[in-house]
Amino acid sequence: MRAVDIIIKKRDGLELSQAEIEFFIHAYTRGDIPDYQASAWAMAVLLNGMNPRETTDLTMAMVTSGETVDLTGVVDIAVDKHSTGGVGDKTTLVVEPLVAACGQPVGKMSGRGLGFSGGTLDKMESIPGYRTDLSQEEFIHQLRQTGLVLTGQTGDLAPADGKLYALRDVTGTVPSVPLIASSVMSKKIAGGAQRIVLDVKTGVGAFMQTLDEARRLAELMVNIGRLSQRKVIALLSDMNQPLGCAVGNALELKEAVATLHGEGPQDFTEHCVVVASHMLALAGKAANLDAARRQIEQAMHSGQGWERFRALVQAQGGDVSCIDEPQRLPQAPRVETVGAPQAGWIAAINAREVGESAVGLGAGRARKGDPVDHAVGIVVHHKVGDRVERDEALFTLHANSAASLEEAKGRILAAHQLVDTPVEALPLFYGVVE
Repeated sequence: MRAVDIIIKKRDGLELSQAEIEFFIHAYTRGDIPDYQASAWAMAVLLNGMNPRETTDLTMAMVTSGETVDLTGVVDIAVDKHSTGGVGDKTTLVVEPLVAACGQPVGKMSGRGLGFSGGTLDKMESIPGYRTDLSQEEFIHQLRQTGLVLTGQTGDLAPADGKLYALRDVTGTVPSVPLIASSVMSKKIAGGAQRIVLDVKTGVGAFMQTLDEARRLAELMVNIGRLSQRKVIALLSDMNQPLGCAVGNALELKEAVATLHGEGPQDFTEHCVVVASHMLALAGKAANLDAARRQIEQAMHSGQGWERFRALVQAQGGDVSCIDEPQRLPQAPRVETVGAPQAGWIAAINAREVGESAVGLGAGRARKGDPVDHAVGIVVHHKVGDRVERDEALFTLHANSAASLEEAKGRILAAHQLVDTPVEALPLFYGVVE
């Protein structure tokens, strides 16, 4: 087999065989196929697409390019969730302990933020001492002992994905739906997941900016699950405005803690309950979605979810006093609340602008490996559809310098659109693909 023949075949819009896909991915991972040929192949996939069978074969070739985690005998059912990224999306911090509190163990490997989309590990590392570098042996031991793990990727899982992702980032092939779908699913399957709930975001603050694009991605990932003998469902959720109020690592952690105490923002609380309920039902721990929801709500209101989160932090070396007393978490030296410039109804809060403003403050990173400031960020006090009066608190900035604060203030004021007539609230979800 020759790489150039596989490139030509896909360039001409033809279907690749499983053997051709495996050859190309494994040879590229070993370094036998150079970046320039992989770039040509990725562009051919972007332009001509892949059918569900091809994309599943691509996913499994990426899975088998490195180590895999076998959770057989560790948990009865390995259930996981994945969000396609967004602004203010700290859902994992609430959903995982709620599901675990209902008797379903959850071991999750998460990532760091890049660009305007925040990363779960960055939020957890706001807690002094919290370890995100557990070995595979530590991951399995903790999952068996405590039923709850939240760490970074262990071992050499799906190395083909890492190589391809870096290549796509510099060759204009990031938007390829088959490459996005295989990237997400290969990491979940390599990590041992048997049942997966996908939270596919759509809107200005998401990678899939239209509902049609989001649904296409969701359907493809659900198909990959079916063809690879995994149970997968996908929720289509809104990302035109930030999820919850807080955007920024320690700020989002505080909001997650408040939510586990039953005191979180209404939209974020509801989002977490829905995602957690689907996870519990998919794992077979509830007879149906309504029964799952009752269990999740009970876990939140009884404090069991909070206790599971606290046990997670303790198990991974974190200073639990910082979540018992969230004022001990990192705090920015400059805090300023900005009022509404006029009375009216909020017609839009551009999530991407808010996310990029948070990066400008130091809460995110422009390049992989950049440091983040855990203290800085933004708290947005209202939602689309809310009525505000002139000078009413619109948002609060947490900054480390006067210059970054002023720059963020202008951008986030511009991200809020106020109008003179009432506006409908945005939906949280647009549907389920299963």
